[in-house]
Amino acid sequence: MKILVLLSAGRHFASGAPRPVPVELQAIALGRALVDDQGGSVSGLHAGRVDPSVADALGHGLDDITVLCIGAEDDPLPALAAEIMACAPDLVLAGRRGLGGSDSGLLPYRLARSCARPIAADAVSIAPQGERIGVVQFLPGGRRRRVELKIPAVVTVHEAAPPARNFVYRARLAGTIEEKPGAGAPAAWMAIEARPYRARPRLIGEGGMGGSAEERLRAATETRSVGGRLMVHPEADAAAAAILDCVAGFRPASR
Repeated sequence: MKILVLLSAGRHFASGAPRPVPVELQAIALGRALVDDQGGSVSGLHAGRVDPSVADALGHGLDDITVLCIGAEDDPLPALAAEIMACAPDLVLAGRRGLGGSDSGLLPYRLARSCARPIAADAVSIAPQGERIGVVQFLPGGRRRRVELKIPAVVTVHEAAPPARNFVYRARLAGTIEEKPGAGAPAAWMAIEARPYRARPRLIGEGGMGGSAEERLRAATETRSVGGRLMVHPEADAAAAAILDCVAGFRPASR
């Protein structure tokens, strides 16, 4: 079985120092367990530039790493999709999301769609079943669900998967890193619009269930009073009286 693990340039959340993404190391461990039983290879694939965090993944069980050289602001999807279609791995493993900053976790899904491959999310274990694989998925509340996928496929790994293998410095030195040019494409950035805050109406579910439709609509849309009094362009005397009333309410009790 030929397995490819997607790698990202991880950074420590506090210091910003390069470090491998833990869930990607867990993906390597799952791939290595499959290869030990079925035979094959486990390789890494990274789009960007050679990074210390990517190179250190060799010491956790990878045979080799391919780095697709693209620009820092390029979208990695075209380069990764072209390489996967060229080398045709049986299984592509990826973490749930990267650890470098603005990581959305959507790349594996976009990649599966681009390569026309089925995808299973949040895997905690993978077992081969002929031309299919059985994937046990993590569900909220500690539950599990078993699904089957026809290979070739894409699988994302959850943090509840078995831990990564220990780092072996000799394997890090013995592993090879191949650099090749990738198909660079400018990333499509989403425009961000800033709007002033305004109070939102309450959800309809919070209103009373009884009464007429008009009463339920009024209960769902009316704004609750939080106390105080709103005065818009008041007269000077009225404003002064309101201030005195407010101050009188905060006078300390006499001893």
